[in-house]
Amino acid sequence: MKKLTPPLRIAIVGLGHLHPRAYMPLFQAVPTLRVESVVEPDDALRLPFAKEFGLQEFRSLSDLLKKARPDIAALFLPHADCPAAAVACAKAGVHLMVEKPVAASAAGAAAIVAAARRYRVKFTTGYCWRYHPVAREIRRLVSEGLIGRIVGGEGRIAAGRLQRYVDGHSPWMLDRRRSGGGPMYNLGVHWIDLFRHILDDEVQAVSGRNVKVNRRYNIEDNSFAHLQFRKGAVMALDISYTVPEAFPYGRDLYMGIRGTRGVLAWAPAYEGQKDVLVLCSDDPAFAGAPRRTFEFELEPVRGYSGVMGLTYVRRFAECLLQNTEPDITGQDAVAALRVVEAVYKAARTNRWVEIPA
Repeated sequence: MKKLTPPLRIAIVGLGHLHPRAYMPLFQAVPTLRVESVVEPDDALRLPFAKEFGLQEFRSLSDLLKKARPDIAALFLPHADCPAAAVACAKAGVHLMVEKPVAASAAGAAAIVAAARRYRVKFTTGYCWRYHPVAREIRRLVSEGLIGRIVGGEGRIAAGRLQRYVDGHSPWMLDRRRSGGGPMYNLGVHWIDLFRHILDDEVQAVSGRNVKVNRRYNIEDNSFAHLQFRKGAVMALDISYTVPEAFPYGRDLYMGIRGTRGVLAWAPAYEGQKDVLVLCSDDPAFAGAPRRTFEFELEPVRGYSGVMGLTYVRRFAECLLQNTEPDITGQDAVAALRVVEAVYKAARTNRWVEIPA
């Protein structure tokens, strides 16, 4: 890897996605980064975006790689299109920030990993929940054994309605051939990754069930799974696109973890509110106050996922400049997609599906 100097030049690749615009404040907030170019074949999306942010514009990735050669390509493409684009960037020596889940299959994600290794570029993806202060505290409490051996838990992500993808110029998200599938591909991977990170463990087997409510698109709206981890914990996932219009902020989020000596519960807050972590533990460290609440007031940050997103972007810039490994690697992307694919197979076969080590 050649030595890089700031500011690192970023190219946004793809605007038919909900997130590129939301990432711009994050990139702008990191002094060692500078977005210089955008790639998008659709004039109606590319021209106003390039004008608003003062970017050099390209209609194709091949044109960008011939003429500009950025340091980082931030890919916001249909999941099925990400591997080919990422491999082309890696071959040109461009480092990769590929929006999760990075591919429509584990094999596609593995192809990016292989290309990044071959061409010696860094590759990361946006599993930014790892950087949430509450998630970090949960990981600490679990790793120190303060709620005992982990037995089980649950994670819920219900976010948005299908129409938001149509309104957000990304109807491909509702086409299984291009997205891979429904909410487990797009949302569930966040909690799959976070459970792997918190437990420091891998999923060994899964069961699954998909429920399709809509009649217009070929993806399901709801996906349910049980994840059996290798150390014994069983985690339940409830992942959905069917949130009522009246639900606050259009999201219903929850994570709970139960051990042999205690329980942790967290319902991630909305913008401008305090996050609260509830702990009930029989551990001697909490004698006299076995039930405690911890409040976290996050610094307000503009952009995708707020302080989590900013930390993700800043940490990748640091790893490039210091030539260290990313916190979130391509192998993490592969692992999450292997679980998702097993959930779909379990739903088809009505059986538990093993995931080889």
